[in-house]
Amino acid sequence: MARVFEYFVVCGIGPEIRTLDGNRGYHGTGVMYLPSLLDQFPPSNHSLYPPPPPQLPTCVLPAGIEFYSSGFDSNNVSTFPRSYPIVLTEGDGSKIYVSCIAFRDPVNEDIAEAYRIPANSYADKCICLVSRSPSFRVLRDALEELFSLCFSSTGSSKPLWDVIANMVSNVPLPTPGKDRVLFAIENCLLTVEAPPKDGIPHADISFEPLVQCLDVDNLIRLFTAVLLERRILLRSNKYSLLTLVSEAICHLIYPFRWQHVYIPLLFFSGVDYIDAPTPYMMGLHSGVDTSGLTMDGVVVVDLECNHISTSEEIPPLPEPELSSMRCEIMKLLYPRVVGIDQMKANFCILFDQYPEVGKPWGEEHDLLLRLIFLKFFASILSGYRNFVEYTAANVFNSQAFLRKRSRATSQPPDTMIAQFLDSQGFLDYLERGIGSDAMANNLLDKLQDAMGRGQNPFSIFPPSSEEPETVTISDPGIGLSGSGATYCYDRFPSNVRTEEQEEKRKAILATASGAFDHFAKLTPSSPSVGKDSKVDGLSPRERAAERERMVLDIKVKLQGLWLRLLKLGATDDPLSSFEYGTILALIESDAEGIGGSGFVECIREHIHSGWLCQLTEEQFIAVKELLKTAISRATSRNDLSTIRDALEIAAEMYKKDANNISDYVQRHLLSLSIWEELRFWVGYFEYLMEQSSSKSANYSTLVTTQLVIIASHMAGLGIPDTDAWFMIESIAEKNDVGYKQLIKLRGVLSHVQQLRIGYWGISSVKPHSTSLHGLPSPHSQDTADESQQPPEASGIGRSWVQSMFSRDTASRGNSFSRVRGWTSDSGSLAANGNIKNTASPRRLDIPSAGQKKIQSNMRILRGHNGAITALHCVTRREVWDLVGDREDAGLFISGSTDCMVKIWDPSVRGSELRATLKGHSRAVRAINSDRLKVVSGSDDQSVIVWDKQTSQLLEELKGHDAQVNCVRMLSGERVLSASHDGSVKMWDVRTDTCVATVGRCSSAVLCMEYDDSTGILAAAGRDAVANIWDIRAGRQMHKLLGHSKWIRAIRMVGDTVITGSDDWTARVWSVSRGTCDAILACHAGPILCVECSTSDRGIITGSTDGLVRFWENEEGSIKCVKNLTIHSASILSINAGDHWLGIGASDNSMSLFHRPQERLGSLSPGSKAAGWQLYRTPQKTVALVRCVASDLERKRICSGGRNGLLRLWFKRIR
Repeated sequence: MARVFEYFVVCGIGPEIRTLDGNRGYHGTGVMYLPSLLDQFPPSNHSLYPPPPPQLPTCVLPAGIEFYSSGFDSNNVSTFPRSYPIVLTEGDGSKIYVSCIAFRDPVNEDIAEAYRIPANSYADKCICLVSRSPSFRVLRDALEELFSLCFSSTGSSKPLWDVIANMVSNVPLPTPGKDRVLFAIENCLLTVEAPPKDGIPHADISFEPLVQCLDVDNLIRLFTAVLLERRILLRSNKYSLLTLVSEAICHLIYPFRWQHVYIPLLFFSGVDYIDAPTPYMMGLHSGVDTSGLTMDGVVVVDLECNHISTSEEIPPLPEPELSSMRCEIMKLLYPRVVGIDQMKANFCILFDQYPEVGKPWGEEHDLLLRLIFLKFFASILSGYRNFVEYTAANVFNSQAFLRKRSRATSQPPDTMIAQFLDSQGFLDYLERGIGSDAMANNLLDKLQDAMGRGQNPFSIFPPSSEEPETVTISDPGIGLSGSGATYCYDRFPSNVRTEEQEEKRKAILATASGAFDHFAKLTPSSPSVGKDSKVDGLSPRERAAERERMVLDIKVKLQGLWLRLLKLGATDDPLSSFEYGTILALIESDAEGIGGSGFVECIREHIHSGWLCQLTEEQFIAVKELLKTAISRATSRNDLSTIRDALEIAAEMYKKDANNISDYVQRHLLSLSIWEELRFWVGYFEYLMEQSSSKSANYSTLVTTQLVIIASHMAGLGIPDTDAWFMIESIAEKNDVGYKQLIKLRGVLSHVQQLRIGYWGISSVKPHSTSLHGLPSPHSQDTADESQQPPEASGIGRSWVQSMFSRDTASRGNSFSRVRGWTSDSGSLAANGNIKNTASPRRLDIPSAGQKKIQSNMRILRGHNGAITALHCVTRREVWDLVGDREDAGLFISGSTDCMVKIWDPSVRGSELRATLKGHSRAVRAINSDRLKVVSGSDDQSVIVWDKQTSQLLEELKGHDAQVNCVRMLSGERVLSASHDGSVKMWDVRTDTCVATVGRCSSAVLCMEYDDSTGILAAAGRDAVANIWDIRAGRQMHKLLGHSKWIRAIRMVGDTVITGSDDWTARVWSVSRGTCDAILACHAGPILCVECSTSDRGIITGSTDGLVRFWENEEGSIKCVKNLTIHSASILSINAGDHWLGIGASDNSMSLFHRPQERLGSLSPGSKAAGWQLYRTPQKTVALVRCVASDLERKRICSGGRNGLLRLWFKRIR
């Protein structure tokens, strides 16, 4: 029998204390600590329900735990207990409802003694009731009664945990519409009931907080943003408001459902998830700082100030529905004001369906408000059922529906409705409704029919049912003891621990106490410091049992997720699917590798059960990325068995490409570094020999057979022929294979390689790392400093959030990618993707003469207190004058969320910071310069011009209505600026005035290019249009249409404009003709940067898929001639010069390429990309990078991270 309450849980400070930064031990007051699950009922060894979600402690105490010198003070409001609800979303999308009370409770004496915490200290504690039923009211009432009973002066007649056990164990979930359950907590009677299921879904919350926090217009704006599935962030200093408003707005969109990430109360340390690219609805306390976040497109709803802000326009609701809905809401909220001009005789007639004027808000108001929004849906979707094509796919003809509505309203097709019809919520509604039994109880359809017949809208609701039967739950313990004893507490009591639990607790505290006593004797490298005391407290048998349980639990989850992943359809985004995100989180968050090995084993078992291994395009993308992650994690743990199994299953799974050729997953794993290691292939060969069933065969034949298997895998991966042969030859020679067998192996490998090349062409490969074979890559001096990033506040909590989000390329790259340096200059990357003249693993001796020796140098530039948001390199072209080069060529200028602009001179080692420019009041987004001045644009909507030599603020140019994204210094003391308000303005620095608004886009401008020699301006952004203006002629030349999503990058060279867009394509346009000359469509993600090589007119593009692609004109069309796969995260910057090419990615990986001058002009038309040689890929760190700038003349690359650090790398050739 289902019960109302699943768990009673207590969270707070446990025997193992850690700060949010991961530091062990007590570090005083004012520091926030990680919460732990302290007690629960039913106990952890029961089998009634699944265990409480592991993220529960982090979520119920979102700010963490703080220590205090005093407890509750009736004169200090900040010490009062706080009661609030939260909602958690499980892996399968189901919701868990939790009522919480947080309060200050005395620290247990044994913990205080072990950690030397001052006596009589207090710490945050939270008691919770957990339920699968959205019974917010009874959860709160029951929990508050338990809390009052604990601290009441009269005490309770039974031990508190007995009262809790009786309530949790005996209160059943009432039958909807039939039962009302009556139960008691001591002398307080509580009831719980569930309404019938055939009406509007029951909402056990009041909608009053929603309408009190937001006025009518903002309520409708929020409603629209939710319908269009924007990224929505609710802000309030009250936890309850965040949850209640989130739940209320989700009920108002009935019969549609929110399909995306849903976290009404986000824990404070997860604030960086706000920059996630996928739709979400999250609530965050007002006290959490978000100034270091981009927040582009996020709809921020301030519930305290009744304010909604967003950088992306929210289209209005269509008319006449908007006016009608607004009028009805006003009648409900302000009946006296709306009806003030009405005659008294008619007043009751006009408003008889609304509650009595002056009546307090109640359930009747809630129902009316929900009916108003349901009537809105009935109106805008009038007749929608006629446009459902009842085929196998049940397609909705949205274009025909929009045309029909346009004719009916005599208005053009509405943008808001078009976007809504494409939303996941609408598609989910169609999938749930069409052909299902639920369609018979669909209130939207019933309301449309009732409105068509002119009936009262209330007729759609079922008639009032009979009074529910009362089920009384008695307390069997009352009246049995007869002792009359009372139980009073000065703190919330702990539940009775088992002997095993008590021993474990004592062991942890003893370890903590011992570590404290002997801390002075320990060195930082002492292994005892890093030891996990929680694991130390378990016996070997307990540790084995715990691991076995965890392994089984993860494997069961993976099996279900894997089967659901195979159901991804053609319309699904694989990297945004819930299944992909959850599997990825299981693989990445598991330090012992259970997630990765379990995922590989799950696929292997499915293959053995008869699965044919064919994947759709969507499934192929997801499986490929997951296997890459699993192999990379296994590589870091030296788990060769998992890598081996993954290699084998990757050779089985395939998809059919456009030419009906099988494309295997294995072919896409080449970028992983493990395949470069001879030791892996030796281990794999030994495994194959052990598993061979024909051990009675000739030994040489047996060895050859296994090496043929290895050769097929190497060819399937695309390992270059010379390197593959070296490793096969090494294994063969070690096992005494004769020359005849060697010749056979050579022939087999060549044949398999030719077959693979015939099908798919030659793969792009990563440069080899000589460090694998005895030549260590140099480590930069700043590695130790920069790698000390703040650890994750809560691994479990963040894994839970990560499992809900779609794709975090940067974090995946940080977790497993290992970019290696290559110190040889002989590795020319050929146009076909192979590395010619590359030192294979058997030829590693680098000659001392005739060879360029490259040394890397890395510096960390500190000075900013916020994330780096803009970075500019002063080029020679900017500062050149008649005298020649000026000394400030090569300077880097950075801007940050700390509102400051800093100028750095890399030539002065140790004193790089040259000047700090203060004047902005918000984050700096754009920087440019010329010989004498620096110009910057900011979120404060201003453009500031500075004197580069004196650092003085010369002019502050104001006129934009939104943040400034792009700035450019022009000749003649002019400045160009582009903003989120869609305008491009020209300013005269001498007069401090806006000379002209030279161009205007329909939405935010994200990128801009200007040719000073011709006066041609190109700008693009969120409207997906590239606009071309002739500033000198004062006219717009072209609107270049073709992209379907935001344009993020633009480059203009002569008569050619190149644009990169979120629609995964780049386009090449002619400025003079205004035509699109080519579409570059090979990337698997938004294109963030485009570049044109001035020497050969080749095009280079970089994307969030981590690839850099080279494009050249061949036979009258532009084709991709080469891919670079040395980066594993979003490409942020590509800067091409005559002989040098600099690339930077968001995972802090950089690469520098060189093309010797003698090769220029001697290349054939099809081999221009072959000239670029990879000179250096410095070691990356875990910092998340926002921007990158390159100084190719001095071979320098600088990256700016979210941590406020600048990482400057430059190459020296001796």
